[in-house]
Amino acid sequence: MQSTKTSIWFLVILSGLMACTSLSTDVYLPAMPTMERQLHGDAELTITGFLIGFAIAQLIWGPISDRIGRKLPLFIGMAFFVVGSIGCAMSQSMSEVIIWRIFQATGACVGPMLSRAMISDVFENSEAAKMLSNLVIIMAAAPIIGPLLGGALLEIGTWHWIFWLMAAASAFLFILIFFLPETLPQQKRSKEPMINSFKSYFVLIKDAKFMKYTLSVTFFYIAAYAFITGSSFVYIDYFGIPSKYYGFLFGVNILGVAALSFLNKSLVNKFSLNSLLITSSTVAFVAAALLLALTFFGIAGVWGVIIPMFFVFSMNGIIASCSNAAALNQVPQEMKGRANALIGSLQYGSGIVSSAMLALFTTTTPLIMSAIIFVFVFLCWLAAYLNK
Repeated sequence: MQSTKTSIWFLVILSGLMACTSLSTDVYLPAMPTMERQLHGDAELTITGFLIGFAIAQLIWGPISDRIGRKLPLFIGMAFFVVGSIGCAMSQSMSEVIIWRIFQATGACVGPMLSRAMISDVFENSEAAKMLSNLVIIMAAAPIIGPLLGGALLEIGTWHWIFWLMAAASAFLFILIFFLPETLPQQKRSKEPMINSFKSYFVLIKDAKFMKYTLSVTFFYIAAYAFITGSSFVYIDYFGIPSKYYGFLFGVNILGVAALSFLNKSLVNKFSLNSLLITSSTVAFVAAALLLALTFFGIAGVWGVIIPMFFVFSMNGIIASCSNAAALNQVPQEMKGRANALIGSLQYGSGIVSSAMLALFTTTTPLIMSAIIFVFVFLCWLAAYLNK
């Protein structure tokens, strides 16, 4: 990094690219019940389709970025994101939306994946964890503003407008990439044949320590996506909360993530990544158990979901940063693009599990969502504890 000014803009642009996931999902969450009624299909499958494309495409982009650098794949990915968003906006059936969501994801995945790779190119160990926490703090505005903006657009227009917004935002990100430095110089790029690059995924999977850290955050993301996918139905359809207020209920969780990410910047200087991961996953597990108990017995109504879910979701500010940094510490420089691809593929692809499970039920109730969250937060804690 050449200067503080450069560092700030570097982080700001990477935060925008990291926000591709939030931009692709959170902004249209308030529209899902409306889309389901108008298009006569399961709106959860639009998230499932997106996550399938998101997971698979990362495994392809990872080796490519290790060979040709980070910026060119970012340009191509953002172009795909623009086209996919326009396709969704012009869709007339749920099946069309799902197909275009898959295509959209093949580009959207590049932003978060290569943002993490660029951080690991430049920073190491606890410094990388601090920088990842910085990204989370800066990008926290996206999932807060997203549902609010989506709800506001529904008040004045149709759900199609939301995807036009995605197209405009991704086009703006395409322009911002011009201002990023290339963080992977020629001498550090992979020289091995592409087929060997793909084989290296098996090497990573066999690395027990790398996989335990990766699985810990993967299981947490399954729980998080159960909330992301199901919360609009629980709040809007089950509890009868107007869609324009949904963004506030969702956004309070993101404020918790941002606060914990800010705190994590100090904690990584005092405690090991492993101890922070175990502690944060333990807090999330206790909160998930409370969430399940309150929804099972029907206690406290909507507050029985809002309060414990805040503590579960907020732990992402520590769990994601520490587990990602700890996992990447296990791999050499020339494999970090592929390692990030595998981490991202498992993290976001795991959301297929929760969105598909929710889609199996004709109605999404607080109990169904809470049970899924409890099971996978427990597995997150278990994976973290096994690295002790």
